[in-house]
Amino acid sequence: MSQKTWGGRFEGGTDAQVEKFTESITFDRRLFQHDIRASRAHAAMLAEVGLISAAEADAIRSALDEIGSEIEAGKMEFSISLEDIHTHIERALIARLDDVGRKLHTGRSRNDQVITDVKLWVRDAIDDLDGLLVELQRAFVASAEREHGVVLPGYTHLQRAQPVLAAHYFLAYVEKFQRDRERLADCRKRVNILPLGAAALAGSSLPIDRESVRQKLGFDSIARNSLDVSSDRDFLLEFVFVLSMIATHLSGWAEEWVIWSTTEFNFLDLPDAFCTGSSIMPHKKNPDVLELTRGKTGRVIGALQGLFVLVKGLPLAYNRDLQEDKQALFDAYDTVGGCLAVAAPLVLQTKLRREVIVSRLEDGFLDATTLMESLISRGVPMRSAHEVVGKLVRQCEQKQCRLVDLPDAEFDQPGASGADIKKTLGVANALAAFKSYGSTAPSEVAKQLDEWKTRLGM
Repeated sequence: MSQKTWGGRFEGGTDAQVEKFTESITFDRRLFQHDIRASRAHAAMLAEVGLISAAEADAIRSALDEIGSEIEAGKMEFSISLEDIHTHIERALIARLDDVGRKLHTGRSRNDQVITDVKLWVRDAIDDLDGLLVELQRAFVASAEREHGVVLPGYTHLQRAQPVLAAHYFLAYVEKFQRDRERLADCRKRVNILPLGAAALAGSSLPIDRESVRQKLGFDSIARNSLDVSSDRDFLLEFVFVLSMIATHLSGWAEEWVIWSTTEFNFLDLPDAFCTGSSIMPHKKNPDVLELTRGKTGRVIGALQGLFVLVKGLPLAYNRDLQEDKQALFDAYDTVGGCLAVAAPLVLQTKLRREVIVSRLEDGFLDATTLMESLISRGVPMRSAHEVVGKLVRQCEQKQCRLVDLPDAEFDQPGASGADIKKTLGVANALAAFKSYGSTAPSEVAKQLDEWKTRLGM
């Protein structure tokens, strides 16, 4: 019998260059556990509907377990002549069980077999990533609690804007990664639809029971249209899109901390264990982990672009182009998983340089917006208040002083003395003035921190 699962139609062997060109075993072998799991469920179903005997199903499942252990132990020899992991497992099964092993593929095609394995893999990958994201969220919450009383300059356009609590800053990243978790959970709904049983493209004339397989593999529902199944990579693109979003959030955080670790900012004390030095400049402490996190984001986004181009012109049902989906998928997942694994301990071990931050906290007119809102609360129209404060800031820039250093008379308003209005100035007063839900008001931040600790089981 031909080593190929499709060999009966052909005369002679496959050209060696073609075998090398078309193989996928070098990268799809990581699907072996999922292939075995799906095959076990399929064998049990075949016995239930009478297409194989119960004894044959037991023998198949037992042999599949042996093959899985062999692969896990690194004892299986992989060959490009067997193309992919699915053929390797089937040939190993036939070598053990002969004709009984040849019955396993009854009622299925490699088309629905492959997509089932990939969905099982993606489902596990989503669950693993969610765990890593939780750990990162906990790290940011722990940092928020540790640095709770610290006030930071908040930035827009990388220019000083308004004061924010450090806890508020850290919790902002908790929110970002929560949205990523929610996107993963939503993606999982579309992943968790069983393709197996669609066969090549039209279904099967055999009395297979797809509902039985669905229950055994823990899928939520069954794909309704067999023609759609083998060409469907929507879930895969959606998953890699979510990976791209996670990577983008990680990249933004890394960029910020690279800037904050410079001598010019000097806000952060990065742990030595997450930095490297220079081969020529002995004083250097480089934030390489952060820089690589930022750089690896390009690979993940590139994987998403590549997948879109891959599927953009494909007709319905299976086309061999789709073999190229897995390398992009695996690389994007590995890259994001690696970044998340180092992000959480880096966040936990990084400390704010409080004395540096405090020494410059009153610079940059962080209280200007609060002063404007104070005028608004006294009946000054918003645009007029904006202009008044803008002119006061201009005076300060000319005199090289802070708002609080200007004479009281400069702040006089109808019905309000300048001395009274000036009580809103200074970072501490500006911070205390915040009231709105979700703001950096200390009471609001304290509530948010408690809520996140509860949600994350801390």
